[in-house]
Amino acid sequence: MSRRFDDDYLVGIAPDTDTTLVERAQHGDRSALETLLRRHHARLVSVCARILGDRSDADDAAQNALISIVRNIAGFDGRSSFGTWAHRIAANAALDELRKRARRPTPTDASRLDAGVGDDATSAVNSRLTLARHLAEMPDDYREAVLLRDILDLEYEEIALLLGIPIGTVRSRIARGRGRLADLVRDGNRTNDDERPTRADEAGTHP
Repeated sequence: MSRRFDDDYLVGIAPDTDTTLVERAQHGDRSALETLLRRHHARLVSVCARILGDRSDADDAAQNALISIVRNIAGFDGRSSFGTWAHRIAANAALDELRKRARRPTPTDASRLDAGVGDDATSAVNSRLTLARHLAEMPDDYREAVLLRDILDLEYEEIALLLGIPIGTVRSRIARGRGRLADLVRDGNRTNDDERPTRADEAGTHP
């Protein structure tokens, strides 16, 4: 009976760890780098999809993340696991994709109806665009801490290792970042309420 195996498994030989593959990749081993990328690709797409809510955009963001990993693998210092480091790159790539989406023309109500997009889907897209805008307005330190904790669900210890800062600083940045994000959301809602037309505005005035 034949036994199935892939690039990460040979009969009687354990697959290389990420650490081993990273070391080989940093010394120019192309096959080790390709194995790393294949091994983590699905997880990177998943990270991007959680942020973007759209598979097509998630694939684009994941591809950009892979390119960034290739360009920066030599600088990976091993303070965190490779997977955590790659997730951080993917999250930033997804956030960049959200910013791009926020700059795209918004379809009219008629075009959304023609496309068969319901109110729930439209609301979800608008919510993510609003999140991207508010995250972009936050200081980098706060934004990254909130992103890693609240969107990627990393533990405080993982975030501390990844960012190279004490756990106390991680907690402080997350708390302040959440507060800042709440302020931005509240201010945005207040602005929308102020700009929303009243019934008199909609009806118009007649002499």
